[in-house]
Amino acid sequence: MKRLTFLLSLFVIGCSHAQQQQANSPVPDKATFIETEDTLKTPTGNIYGTLCMPVNANGKIPVALFIAGSGPTDRDCNSPTLGLKTDAFKQLAHKLSEQGIATLRYDKRGIGESKAAMKSEITLRFDNYVDDAIAWVESLKSDPRFSGVYIVGHSEGSLIGMVAAEHNVAGYVSLAGVGETADKAIKRQLSNLPAGLKDTAYAIIDSLAAGKTVLKFPISLYTLFRPTVQPYEISWFKFDPQVLIKRLAIPILIIQGTTDIQVGVDDALRLKQANPSATLDTITGMNHVLKMAPIERQANMATYNNPALPINDKLVKDIEDFIGKKQ
Repeated sequence: MKRLTFLLSLFVIGCSHAQQQQANSPVPDKATFIETEDTLKTPTGNIYGTLCMPVNANGKIPVALFIAGSGPTDRDCNSPTLGLKTDAFKQLAHKLSEQGIATLRYDKRGIGESKAAMKSEITLRFDNYVDDAIAWVESLKSDPRFSGVYIVGHSEGSLIGMVAAEHNVAGYVSLAGVGETADKAIKRQLSNLPAGLKDTAYAIIDSLAAGKTVLKFPISLYTLFRPTVQPYEISWFKFDPQVLIKRLAIPILIIQGTTDIQVGVDDALRLKQANPSATLDTITGMNHVLKMAPIERQANMATYNNPALPINDKLVKDIEDFIGKKQ
């Protein structure tokens, strides 16, 4: 049950306990990037991010907006609350800088330095995350340094990114994006629960998918269905990635690792089927946090707290090629 709770916590909110711990990796002697803080002002508070610019940028260059997944996952793909320290987004940003690609990664509202932008968990909606992503897109589009804005969304960030990508961006990348509505995805995650508890959980999920909150539930399911998170889940379950990606008429790259124990290749195939014009790449041996890992659960999860492990090289090359070809 502990392992299951860990995995599921990446699908649900955990904002009230989130605190960002920025990893300060040493900058190489010949740094390819310069990082500066960037701020998005919203009516409820500021959203803070890191702009990573290539050192030797000449003229206008492309910029990729990274959108993190669910739970208390910060701009670098870390979360002390969950024992998650991968530096995956930071590593990806630094690698892309070597090819002249700028990136902007940010703490979503309620997370890390952006914690104060979410006044209370019960008021948070999936649409808030979408609005923030769109605002970042518009900010980057107005910056004269950039030739085009690309969205790179990871896990739940893939879904957020699909909506934001309708706002005239140059291209969209889905990393480990779920290929069905979140209620169905969570049911899959819960499929191994004991029969009685699984039936109860499924009934709660069905109620939320129908827009109705649930007052009574087992204490063992509290983390997933606590009253303060149910309004968010109701708003989240309404967004169908197959419908959203089908609407996109821009270049799309779908990337999925074969040893991802949270999101499967079937999810990527669902997205590809919904928009056949998209490019699909499955990366052998890459897991959910974008590192090389075996499929065996314990060894796989060990990579979730190993920031020294480098990001997958093929992932970097695929994104470099995708953005580079569009310039």
